[in-house]
Amino acid sequence: MAGVVNVIELVADAEGGWVDAVESAVREAARTVRNITGVEVTNLTAIVADGRIQRYRANVNLAFLVEPREDRPAEEAEAHHGGL
Repeated sequence: MAGVVNVIELVADAEGGWVDAVESAVREAARTVRNITGVEVTNLTAIVADGRIQRYRANVNLAFLVEPREDRPAEEAEAHHGGL
């Protein structure tokens, strides 16, 4: 994979299970974040009441490609990257 990848941490929950919580995080992020390339689940927890799981919670790291700025002149882009 070429380019720069950014990673953000998200927490989502769902009633249906941990998979639903992870899918919810990705789905909601995709509303405003483009170029999502992967998700890493870092923690799974649940909210319990009356001895039963009420909601499943997932902490995830979401990776997405950073889009290059195309509005900069080539000289400025080279200077920013040290000419490499």
